[in-house]
Amino acid sequence: MNIEAFIQHFSAGLAAMDELPLPQARSAYDKLCRTFAPPDPLGMRIENTVLSGVSVRRFIPQQLAPGCVLFIHGGGFTIGSVESHHGPAASLAQALGREVVSVNYRLAPEVDYAAMLADCQTILMAVQPIALVGDSAGGRLAIDLARSLIEAPPLGLIYPPVGELLLEYLGEDAPLLSCSDVLGIRKYWPEINAHQFDRRPPSTCIEVLTVAHDPLTLPMEAAVTGWRKAGASVGYRCALQMVHAALHAQSQLPTMGAAWQDFCLKLKQRLTE
Repeated sequence: MNIEAFIQHFSAGLAAMDELPLPQARSAYDKLCRTFAPPDPLGMRIENTVLSGVSVRRFIPQQLAPGCVLFIHGGGFTIGSVESHHGPAASLAQALGREVVSVNYRLAPEVDYAAMLADCQTILMAVQPIALVGDSAGGRLAIDLARSLIEAPPLGLIYPPVGELLLEYLGEDAPLLSCSDVLGIRKYWPEINAHQFDRRPPSTCIEVLTVAHDPLTLPMEAAVTGWRKAGASVGYRCALQMVHAALHAQSQLPTMGAAWQDFCLKLKQRLTE
């Protein structure tokens, strides 16, 4: 698959969701994302369970090292689930050789951002992860979750929204994610522009993956620069020609796959340091 084919397929799926009520749109999004996921790794155990009232999906690779990783899915805080991000979570568990716990936090508009963060906090306390990884909106949750800890574990961020969501801080519109899409998050999370904490590194060890065509990449690069100046060790890679959501098809898009594997490898190294 090339990136143009991915964009066309994913865009068509998103457009079809526009005509659906939210519950059906969420189901359609899950199915859309799963169409790009590879088969589960050989020997991996996958378990759905509930921890302290919050549902999770556990990915347990055949070759298993101690400690688990908390994975927080994306979807703009309104869609996405352990199902939509099954592929990335399984791939992460296989690459790290550790259990990955993917959290099915509640979504807007049924709940506010504080409730989403509370769900993630509940799972963090239940499993005591050795790393936090977040995709897109889940990356922002991972950042704010890390900030709540006295000593945050290594953090993995995949094109998250950082800083204040204001037009002047964003990059150009891109396929699958426009500036308008990003700014739309504010209606579910009006407090975001009052947050000034992004200038402080959320962890001393951070790995970041962005894509070349994404309005969120420019503020993420600014955050990386600031975090490094503040003393954090930050690994950074940007997948050329790729777009937001391309992680779902990393097994079919060589450029995205290479960037993802580098991200996972460097995160794994941080877990063994």
